[in-house]
Amino acid sequence: MASPAGRAVRKRITTPLSGEPDAEMWSNCFVVGDQVIIAGMTSKDLDGSFRAIGDAYQQTVHCFERMRAYMEAAGGTLHDIVKINIYLTDIRYRPDMVKARKEFFSGDFPPAVVVGNVTLATEEILVEIDAWGILGSGPDKP
Repeated sequence: MASPAGRAVRKRITTPLSGEPDAEMWSNCFVVGDQVIIAGMTSKDLDGSFRAIGDAYQQTVHCFERMRAYMEAAGGTLHDIVKINIYLTDIRYRPDMVKARKEFFSGDFPPAVVVGNVTLATEEILVEIDAWGILGSGPDKP
């Protein structure tokens, strides 16, 4: 998607499956050309509450579910994701994160950074994941 001047057009993507931040905070997802940029997904639910408090595995599942909703709203799939960054409040949650990630990705997993022992926005959040995708880059049959 390009503007008449040849510049890529930025389009905000929303989905009814994921809540949006308050106005003037940030956007959860942009498409710029064929690139999809997804902000840090957490276990925050549509009503503002947090899912699976104390459960890193379920929080990771919810992050990937939200990420999938944004990729599909942008016209792609999870297999179009080319980079993820994963933040864990405790590196000991890594096995739970890996288990959940295997439920959403197959074949060549996207490159990833995993950072442990970080402080996230609220104490309820154990896992936060952001991603970059390129529409149409994934395999036809994952």
